[in-house]
Amino acid sequence: MSAPSAASATPATAAPTPAQLLDFVTRSAADAELIASLPLDPEGRTWLRLEGPGGSEAWLIGWPPGTGTGWHDHAESIGAFATASGTLKENSLTARIPTSAWKSLELAEDLDRERVLEAGEGRAFGQHHVHEVLNESTAQHAVSVHAYYPPLPLIRRYSRTGPILRLEDVEQPEDWQ
Repeated sequence: MSAPSAASATPATAAPTPAQLLDFVTRSAADAELIASLPLDPEGRTWLRLEGPGGSEAWLIGWPPGTGTGWHDHAESIGAFATASGTLKENSLTARIPTSAWKSLELAEDLDRERVLEAGEGRAFGQHHVHEVLNESTAQHAVSVHAYYPPLPLIRRYSRTGPILRLEDVEQPEDWQ
């Protein structure tokens, strides 16, 4: 039996880049039929799992007024998200922080970044990106599309008081799927 020729071999799918994830979430956020398929709850976030590019994990998320994620990271996954409707605010850190062997860190000054993402706007991020996402509206739902590669191995949750960032919990995929 001979080995398959190079022409007949199936090429391995390349991992998506942050730019490709951003393109996917931006296009998905512009899909009015997809966005309308998400049931919105007036009291809690809602979500729908999507098929992301190149084996990525993707989610359509509804944000009632006044809701947010709290500070967290996506471990070794890269990601992107785009706002489909409403407005979302992202608070993030501009420096990569160590991901293990600590429970509490005092952050240096000037590490905070704030972005406001209106409908149609998105952003991509690399591994170990620490942020929180908020719908600060008091009256309007927001909807967004998120994608991560590789699929989320875990999420680390943090509390933040001034410059002090504390690791509070580590969630596994079975905690949110």
